[in-house]
Amino acid sequence: MARKFPALLRSFNFEISLFSSLPIIEGSDIRPSGPDRSGVKLGDGAFQECSGLEVEMDVQEYLEGGRNDGVIRRVGRAKFQNIVLKRGMLMTSESSVNRELWNWFNAIVSGVRPVRRYDRIIEVWDVGPTPVASWIFHRGLPAKIVGPQLNAKTGEVAIEELHIAHEGLRLKP
Repeated sequence: MARKFPALLRSFNFEISLFSSLPIIEGSDIRPSGPDRSGVKLGDGAFQECSGLEVEMDVQEYLEGGRNDGVIRRVGRAKFQNIVLKRGMLMTSESSVNRELWNWFNAIVSGVRPVRRYDRIIEVWDVGPTPVASWIFHRGLPAKIVGPQLNAKTGEVAIEELHIAHEGLRLKP
């Protein structure tokens, strides 16, 4: 009898959506559980590359007196990597560059308050109507934006890059 192996997740068919974060009530420990899909949406999800789906645990070492053969390791804080998104610079119907991501970043740099934060859903699709994997991160802020590398010798697409710092990442069940 042939042994059946599980199917591997393919990484090329994905969609990214940014939704406005739910507000956090001051003095409360209540955090939103997921993006408010009825909120304001930023961008159209046309990213060609996504990286930074990483969580690292900061393991604390405790040196116990009298124990010379090792250390005790305890759970520390989780550290989340920035999500890095890349896409070709999009043109609007008026033949100008789409400025949504740049406007978001520049508003924060210019001191516009309150700061607009976005939750993001990163969904990977296979064949079928539902995603096979979904990552959600909370309260994203633009940490870095990079314009295209311009070179008259090549005919490459102009690529922009957005780094988003966030307050939590989880793989949706």
